[in-house]
Amino acid sequence: MSWEKEVRELERRRALAKRQGGERGIAKQHAKGRLTVRERIDALLDADSFFEHGRATAVPDYDDDGELLGYVPANYVVGFGEIDSRRVVVGGEDFTLKGGSPNAAGLRKSIYAEHLACQYRVPLVRMLEGGGGSVKGSGKKGGTVGQPVFSEPRFRIIADAMGEVPIASGAMGAVAGFPAGRLVASHFAVMTRHTAQVLIGGPALVTRALGVKMTKDELGGAQVHAASGIVDNVAEDEHDAFAQIRRFLGYLPPSVWERTPRLASDDDPERMEQALLTAVPRDTNQPFDMRAIVEMVMDSGSFFEMGAAFGQSQICGLARLDGQPVGVLANDNRHAAGAMTAEAAQKYRRFVEMCDTFHVPVVNFVDQPGFMIGPAAEQAGTIRYGMAAVSAATQATVPWAVIQVHKGFGVATAAHYAPDAYVLAWPSVETGALPLEGGVAVAFHREIAKAKDPAAKRRELEEQLRSARSPFPAAESFAVHELIDPRETRPFLCRWIEWIQPRLETLTGPVRFTMRP
Repeated sequence: MSWEKEVRELERRRALAKRQGGERGIAKQHAKGRLTVRERIDALLDADSFFEHGRATAVPDYDDDGELLGYVPANYVVGFGEIDSRRVVVGGEDFTLKGGSPNAAGLRKSIYAEHLACQYRVPLVRMLEGGGGSVKGSGKKGGTVGQPVFSEPRFRIIADAMGEVPIASGAMGAVAGFPAGRLVASHFAVMTRHTAQVLIGGPALVTRALGVKMTKDELGGAQVHAASGIVDNVAEDEHDAFAQIRRFLGYLPPSVWERTPRLASDDDPERMEQALLTAVPRDTNQPFDMRAIVEMVMDSGSFFEMGAAFGQSQICGLARLDGQPVGVLANDNRHAAGAMTAEAAQKYRRFVEMCDTFHVPVVNFVDQPGFMIGPAAEQAGTIRYGMAAVSAATQATVPWAVIQVHKGFGVATAAHYAPDAYVLAWPSVETGALPLEGGVAVAFHREIAKAKDPAAKRRELEEQLRSARSPFPAAESFAVHELIDPRETRPFLCRWIEWIQPRLETLTGPVRFTMRP
């Protein structure tokens, strides 16, 4: 006796599932300049590496004799694949069916994605395009409703996954409701510039609830969410988004139970860039290009910035240093003089927690004038977010190197030092309780006011105190490990990378404070 009939039926159902929303639905998706979920998976992964889970999962319709009348595929596709020969889990909504709003089968598969990644300890990539739940069908009576009271909260696995495996999510079209929640519950989120929107509620819902009429782009387009911090980066198109996801994952281990992947580097660890000697102007109030400094120190072309348009006074990104992945923090003095704003502090905390979660050592280029001040800063709750950033750094467990580049003032500077940090100082650094100009104005306000020429008296006091802020006494007092020629920064850091290798071998497993959305 053979099971050939049943096998043929199984093959037929698998074929039906791959038809997605049919030729019409696929054509409609293409007409809007967007790929289907299966095309996205193929474009992201190494060729022929996708192994789907639940290939015959669907919402079937049977007649009274048990014969199949209709077959609606699960509108979520999930499975294993490979990126640069490393296994990942990839999943995403099928927008050609119900606009990505999950049917019963699709919802089960979408929830399974995080479980699968955590079970096998591999990264998770989400291709998001969908509107979350729908009220259609909710008026039907009869049958069971809701989730059993003993079931685990659906969002528990989403939160747990962030502390176990790297998660990268891409918004490829309109993303609202539950998919929008999944997007931000990621270590790296990217959206396409012209075809994606991220929304808590769409235009119709906003108009009905608030009486406000806006388009999807006005509500949640790329120009909105690059600045809001909802996404880390904006991609020019879907293929650019795939490339950024692939690159991001290349710096991280498969899970917290493995160490970061160090690669062979052809960039000389002893390389010394002459331009570093003049990178910081002698005029303490003249801005300079911190990103150029980072690029000159890190392995050539390896710096991958995240969140450039949000919290712009703080630079965050991943790079390699003599082949070792590192998290890079730096202040951008061309925005708010590099001060820690509420937004910059939020960005800083999340990035530090991500590096700590995956045991990525941190290199911090410091030019910190302090917390942002003024009425807007007070209204934004800057001190609360700033202290959260300080706490993240001071409780970090990864190796940490600090390069004192320019300024280091006030409580905000504490965010730049983790326990046992390796501290290097440049001759251009100036540190203290307050920036000199503001500190003199406060401490000597009576003396300045009584002077015949208050402005001249203020400058005189500033110059007297500035000479006392030289980095040489700190080096002489062993308050820093080394005072170095800026050109020596890369060689010193590459030696530090070698010193920390035994420690990185032991830094595996979950940390006490993992990253959360």
